[in-house]
Amino acid sequence: MGSFIHITSEIGKLRKVLLHRPGRELENLIPEELGRLLFDDIPYLKIAQEEHDNFAKVLQENGARVYYLNDLLAEVLVDEKLRGQFLQEFLRESHITFPPVYEAVYHYLLDKPVKDMLKCMEAGVRKDEVQVHDNNPLSCLLQNSGLFYLDPMPNLYFTRDPAAAVSDGLTINRMRMEARRRESLFIEYIYRYHPAFSKSKVRLFYDRTFTDNLEGGDELVLSPKVFAVGCSQRTSAGAIETLAKNLLQQEIFERVLVFRIPECRAFMHLDTIFTMVDYDKFVVHPSMMGPLSVYEITLGAKGALEVRYIHETLDKVLRAALKVHGVDLIQCGDGDKIASRREQWNDGSNMLAIAPGKVISYERNYVSNRVMQKHGIDVIAIPSSELSRGRGGPRCMSMPLSRDDL
Repeated sequence: MGSFIHITSEIGKLRKVLLHRPGRELENLIPEELGRLLFDDIPYLKIAQEEHDNFAKVLQENGARVYYLNDLLAEVLVDEKLRGQFLQEFLRESHITFPPVYEAVYHYLLDKPVKDMLKCMEAGVRKDEVQVHDNNPLSCLLQNSGLFYLDPMPNLYFTRDPAAAVSDGLTINRMRMEARRRESLFIEYIYRYHPAFSKSKVRLFYDRTFTDNLEGGDELVLSPKVFAVGCSQRTSAGAIETLAKNLLQQEIFERVLVFRIPECRAFMHLDTIFTMVDYDKFVVHPSMMGPLSVYEITLGAKGALEVRYIHETLDKVLRAALKVHGVDLIQCGDGDKIASRREQWNDGSNMLAIAPGKVISYERNYVSNRVMQKHGIDVIAIPSSELSRGRGGPRCMSMPLSRDDL
């Protein structure tokens, strides 16, 4: 059986992709918790779901099979033993330590049908949904302040970050922010127990149990020989070293390029300012033109990592890495000082290539879309008035599982 995972580029025709349809977790966002849960605004769920359904439809119409996170996980959790084990790990990672609350929430969730249980876990458990039996009610109240016993998971529709498909394997990531750390547990159970993954012997290049932070938005497969990763607000140097060593020693890639990017909310991942859209074309934020601080990692004698510092323009870095005579760097917002900032905030640089020279983009980024078309890129613009409030674009909302080789 061939591998369920096969990703050797950013632009090969997309064949399989993992999504999560937004659910009630968005309706459990409240103003007081927005910052902690990494949102700037509260999306309107009905429209967000319509926009997401349209996104999935566009993917399917263009030859991609869409898998949903909850469907795959539910197929795993039909096993009652695994369901209980998964729920215990989830509650432990949710920091529910007060025994009466733990017992009440555990049984409240476990008594539900599997898919309902998952939706409820994602939405969060409100205090008025569960009756806690406790002889010390004051202790219970003091240890569990707020409206929820279990926090909602509103970022889950950004399936790019908790894990990433690389070659014929996966990185299952340790997320930087506490609000997102439980998300990769969902992927871990699918990886370990779903037959599509276990029977095809999908390799694991990074594990969520590692201590350093890594997120999928910082991982880009530039070619079968070159892997790029952002050293960013969300991905640490230690994680990059571990991942690079695994990829290079297993001869998955010949070199890893590390891009140092500003540690700020607007530039949270490499793919928010830089994505590949064709063999020699990239959409970039003007700040990425350079000169940049780039580190090239290769494998030296006796398996040791060798690091070379490069201070060059993005154009020269990419030409050398891809061994091409020229690259076309298409600036988000057409390089305009206002449009580039506005559209990058709404993920104008975060486009999803579904085939060489064919991308899905948010329609609100009309300046970037127009300039892409002038450079010969086929742009499918999708509505995003509500989806974009989560600060993530089409690439963020998708985890490609398989692409055609170039």
